[in-house]
Amino acid sequence: MIARSVIGRLVFALSVFSSAALVMAQDVATDGETPWFSQAVDTEKFAVIITGAAATPESREQFRSWTADLYRSLRDDYGYPDSHTTLLMDDGNNVGELAPLVDGSSELEDIRSALDQLGQQMAQGDQLTLFLIGHGSSRFGEAKFNNVGPDMTGSDLAQMLEAFEGQDIVVVNTTSASFEFSRELAANGRVIVSATRSAAERYDPVFGGFFIEAMQGRQADLDRNGRLSILEAFNFASSQTAEWYSEQGRLPTENAVLDDTGDGLFSREPGRNESDGLLAEIAYIDIVRPDEAKTSPGAREILADIQRLEREIFILRNQKSNYLEEDYWSRLEALLIDLALQTRDYNALP
Repeated sequence: MIARSVIGRLVFALSVFSSAALVMAQDVATDGETPWFSQAVDTEKFAVIITGAAATPESREQFRSWTADLYRSLRDDYGYPDSHTTLLMDDGNNVGELAPLVDGSSELEDIRSALDQLGQQMAQGDQLTLFLIGHGSSRFGEAKFNNVGPDMTGSDLAQMLEAFEGQDIVVVNTTSASFEFSRELAANGRVIVSATRSAAERYDPVFGGFFIEAMQGRQADLDRNGRLSILEAFNFASSQTAEWYSEQGRLPTENAVLDDTGDGLFSREPGRNESDGLLAEIAYIDIVRPDEAKTSPGAREILADIQRLEREIFILRNQKSNYLEEDYWSRLEALLIDLALQTRDYNALP
């Protein structure tokens, strides 16, 4: 059951608007709407986990642990069916206890084949989230993901993603020297996360582990709306990474960055007086899934409406400077009233 009451939702929503408003750097329609990550009741979400080759036994165990935790979180915390999560790992055989979950190897052709199949399976408006776990490298201007066989370049993956123009795309690249690779993926309507901000950050990052930790049990759901956005997970993981280095008494050798404007510039602190972060704020890992206690057939539709209204509130907040003061508050009031009514109806369902 949605824990927050109607009044609680109103208080929460109003508090959100006290932060500084920003104008989206992405293309928007004349009514201030943005076309991406508009989750409908029939929107489906898919995940691809690509775990590359490991340089040492210790790295292999770390990558396996992260992969297992990520897969379980997608399945148990977010309701992704196995048919919606594709796991491509190492050589497809040297995968330990994860063997029953593995769909193929991390070889370039297996990655291309898996994405080709997903491209045929996914509908307009569906969401695809790719997680890259492993080692990365960047030399002489060419960034690579170290998979089995010929390494995948950023341009290789960018070319594969061209088939997903009608879908929402999130890429979480947790590898070392991931920045140049990630920058090649930047485009309008995409949220790209890189564990590092330069080719010089070539040591294996710890950011990926904290990003997965953010997902587990929705630990990073800071606004307590029962869903986890990419921005929330990113901010949590970045904070935990900085704290880890401080506790170790070491200078950070990694600085995670995010781009969601398509300009490839990336930001270390998205959403804080930065253009980046505004799309990541409405890009959720969650699918539309009513509380287990809700047996009413209409629960999913009402929940989708609630999430749509919350999305519109976030967008309106970020575009406050586009409106006259009276017009802005009038729009906000209408959205808040609608949100309160929909929340009341949802909570009243059996």
